[in-house]
Amino acid sequence: MKKLRLILGDQLNSKHSWFDKSCKDTIYCMFEMRQETDYVTHHIQKVVGFFAAMRNFAEELETADHRVIYYKINDEKNVQNLTENLKTLIKEYAIEKFEYLAPDEFRLDRQLSEFSSSLNIPNQVFSTEHFYTERDDLKTVFKGKKQFLMESFYRNMRKKHQILIVNEQPEGGKWNFDASNRKKWKGDVLIPTEINFDNNLENILSEIKKAGIETIGKINAKYFEYPISRKQALEQLEYFCENLLVHFGDYQDAMHTDKIYLFHSRISFAMNTKMISPKEIINSVLETYRKNIDQINISQVEGFIRQILGWREYMRGMYWMLMPNYKNENFLNNNNKLPEFFWTGKTKMNCLKNAIQNSLNNGYAHHIQRLMITGNFALLTQINPDEIDAWYLGIYVDAVEWVQLPNTRGMSQFADGGKIATKPYVSSGSYIGKMSNYCESCTYKKTKKLEDDACPFNSLYWNFLDEKQTELSSNFRMKMMYSLLNKMSTEERLKIKEKANHIIENIDAY
Repeated sequence: MKKLRLILGDQLNSKHSWFDKSCKDTIYCMFEMRQETDYVTHHIQKVVGFFAAMRNFAEELETADHRVIYYKINDEKNVQNLTENLKTLIKEYAIEKFEYLAPDEFRLDRQLSEFSSSLNIPNQVFSTEHFYTERDDLKTVFKGKKQFLMESFYRNMRKKHQILIVNEQPEGGKWNFDASNRKKWKGDVLIPTEINFDNNLENILSEIKKAGIETIGKINAKYFEYPISRKQALEQLEYFCENLLVHFGDYQDAMHTDKIYLFHSRISFAMNTKMISPKEIINSVLETYRKNIDQINISQVEGFIRQILGWREYMRGMYWMLMPNYKNENFLNNNNKLPEFFWTGKTKMNCLKNAIQNSLNNGYAHHIQRLMITGNFALLTQINPDEIDAWYLGIYVDAVEWVQLPNTRGMSQFADGGKIATKPYVSSGSYIGKMSNYCESCTYKKTKKLEDDACPFNSLYWNFLDEKQTELSSNFRMKMMYSLLNKMSTEERLKIKEKANHIIENIDAY
């Protein structure tokens, strides 16, 4: 039976059982398409990185004696649409069965499901064999429950997979060492020289330009820094374990003007394209920890594992449990426009300037920069979550919707009313000053609230609480802040509102 098997750009798992043996009657197909480059405006490094990783993967399959049909972005046969390309191949090669790996994005899942239903040949969908969980596991875990707590899910995952568990209890006596993961980096702990693969992707960049694909951000195509093959992904992981893990937990929330990555692994692009699996990553981290248990504290390891075994698996499960309606959630009725400086980085607010410029220059920002700088500001200025989603999905190299959407609309913007986060993640300038050096050289002063040089986060924070009192005052985690707000005089609250409204109305002047 002649089979056609589809591999999407984020399904580059060379360890998949599909590839255990080759067969001359099985054809694998991969496509670079405008359908995927144009549904949102992507960072140029994201498009280049995906194309490079896909091409490397296709070469790996061919080297292993698999038959591969690969459409590059400018190929004549490429009509830039997934199902139309598939129809062409099914007819041209007289395909008798169509098979594909389950997509992790809802839109692609629906597109392929509808396409398969229209075929007059047998078809079958397979697991990507990548995650710890199945797509619909959380529907069972949280069945009948009003709250979907990640911490409960995370503890169950630790027990189920016996990760940092001793006699059914958490190793180190705690499930979560988050309280130990909040140190400010002051330059006293040295960061080793970053790994650099020296990938030259100028040819791919020229093809993207020829295709006329609209992108954002900057790139040095002569020295593309992200891993674009399984071999490089394993090298990136080894570098992290040997050089950065020892301090990861301490400084995972820290931010600094002089350092882009600090002790973060930069493994998410390789993991989200499935060049490397979460199990491989966690096993390597645990092995490094066991070999160096006198040097590496458990808080460094648990903080890293929580992000992968906890948040990553949880976010995927929540995405599939809540879609498709989740994409339209706007609990707080926020409808303002995204500031122009989100696309340029041209703002006098030093924290935003650094976080946005890092994003534009590198397609990267770590979770606290995304949550407590850009996300915090967007929520405080009440930006429409549709605009925030599009920005986050486009600007980061590692962004795919299944992980981006619940993190943005749920965790960052509280647009789901608390399905994912138990409270809105908002703060004044004091938190930013605590976790970074951004405030030290900023035009605005984190200690001031109403003056011309006052940090905009301060008035915006209290104004946000005032504006959203109906929706948020009953939230048990917000009661203390609302108690403080309600102790303010009417006059002070009016001045705060006036200041905040001026900032929102003149946002690109700040």
